[in-house]
Order: sequence, then C-alpha cells, then structure tokens
Amino acid sequence: MKTKIESITEVKKLVDVFYEKVRQDQVLAPIFNEIIQDQWPEHLAKMYRFWQTILLKDLTYKGAPFIPHLKMDLEGKHFKLWLGLFNETLDENFIGDTAEEARWRAAKMAEMFEMKINFHRENNTKPLF
Repeated sequence: MKTKIESITEVKKLVDVFYEKVRQDQVLAPIFNEIIQDQWPEHLAKMYRFWQTILLKDLTYKGAPFIPHLKMDLEGKHFKLWLGLFNETLDENFIGDTAEEARWRAAKMAEMFEMKINFHRENNTKPLF
C-alpha cells in the first residue's frame, strides 16, 4: 500500500528500500560498496537525517553532501541510474506532495552534483570547503 511521507518512519522506508536497490544494482553497487564498505548502518543513518531535514523540515542533518560524491568515479550514467532507482522507489511506495517534492529534489541534486563534478574534473580544481 502506498503512503504519504509524513514522518521519519516513511523517510526510513524510502532510504532503506532505495539503498537496497542500489546495493543490488550491477553498476552502482560496486561504486557505493567501495566507498561505504562495512559502514552501511552509519551511511543509512546519515541519509535518514538528510532526507528528514529536506522533506520534513526537521533540522537533523549537518554536512556537505557534495564532497564525498566528488571523490567517487561518477558520470552521467550513474546519476541517471541513481535517479531511476530513487523514482522507482517513490512510485512503488509513496503518494502525495512530499513524495513529489522528494522526486523533484532528487532530480535537482543529481543534476547539480553531475554538473559540479564535471566542472571540477574539467578544470582540475577542488571545492573550497
């Protein structure tokens, strides 16, 4: 049954189901597992706080999410796969305005991260922070 994203319970479901898909994806799993290794519980807890802050406006996340992604070997195809799995998770499990906000924010985040990664690679620069 599809539900609205209204509490941390739904945020955790979104994150858990999505990252289970990532961990099973033939292309994304090796990239994420190389970085995260045996720290999946910590990573998931961080993602709960990240999406809780974005979707529920509970200020539980502090950090700079772009920096770890700059260190990963990511290209446009990876962001497309990531976004496809994220949207699939939303489509299968959630309805409502907050689910649509999650879809929009994920798309913008993927677009921004890809552009910033490409910029830094093309210009051989590092972010200021």
